[in-house]
Amino acid sequence: MAGRFAPRSAPRAAVPHQVAAPATDALTRDWTPPGPLDLRLVLGPLRRGPADPTFRMTRDGAVWRAGRTPAGPGTLRVTARGGRIEAAAWGPGAPWLLDGLPTLLGARDDPDAFRPRHRLLALTRHRRPGLRLLRTGLVMESLIPSVLEQKVTTDEAYRAWRYLVRKHGTPAPGPTDHAVFTALGLHVMPDARTWSLIPSWEWHRAGVDAKRSTTILRAVRVARRLEEAAAMELPEAMARLELIPGIGPWTSAETLQRSNGAADAVTVGDLHLPGIVGHALAGNRNADDEEMLALLTPYEGQRHRATRLILLSGHTPLRRAPRMTRGDIARL
Repeated sequence: MAGRFAPRSAPRAAVPHQVAAPATDALTRDWTPPGPLDLRLVLGPLRRGPADPTFRMTRDGAVWRAGRTPAGPGTLRVTARGGRIEAAAWGPGAPWLLDGLPTLLGARDDPDAFRPRHRLLALTRHRRPGLRLLRTGLVMESLIPSVLEQKVTTDEAYRAWRYLVRKHGTPAPGPTDHAVFTALGLHVMPDARTWSLIPSWEWHRAGVDAKRSTTILRAVRVARRLEEAAAMELPEAMARLELIPGIGPWTSAETLQRSNGAADAVTVGDLHLPGIVGHALAGNRNADDEEMLALLTPYEGQRHRATRLILLSGHTPLRRAPRMTRGDIARL
């Protein structure tokens, strides 16, 4: 029954990557969303690269996610069956993850609040009816990888996240007798104290410069206060995060889009986004932040959703400038 937790057991998958319902002491929940829901589209923003140790998508359509909840580490597996969502969870954080399943999948989001005033946005919304803005309720798990992504290539940031989580995090709880789960190698990110104890040479090996590592160390020292931002309105939440030196509008927006489901948290200071928005809405690939914000003015309150739809439209300008130069401080 929807909303009820119960143990579930099932046979192992006979074929690699064809995951049957996980076996052994899982709590489960079924939930029927109020409308179309594209599971991978909704949860995709949580993945930090194809080898993210906290997030996996398998060929059977399941999404696996390992997180550190207020109740402790937990692993969540979510699948879509027709119009119903089936979830299983393990670990001390399992009840918390299942309680928050509807919110995670956009139950508190209101797609109808968006009124497209450009043909491209209207067409993309029509083609992507399953888009909802997720809400994890967890700030630090999105803040730390967002800090790692400051002023570097995505490949560098993803590598740093993988290294630090695998080296200093903990194996995710789950059905350890299940071959596919074991092969996924899921890990839960370190807790605040463990982040604070990572030595300087480990940050160096991860390719993280002193500015970013110092910002993370400042943040984890006040992690409880920052987590409170998950229950705040967007202006107050951004102000709370930006009290930390090294956290600016770009990082706070990228974090709150995920932790708070903030539909208006538009990312400013991005290398590519202004040109993408400018190209899509005004044919100007050279737009800056000021022009991007002007073009998004009709969507006040929904500017993040507008940029998601633009990115999903595929209507982006061809690159003509070289990508950001990739660095590797670990080699120094």
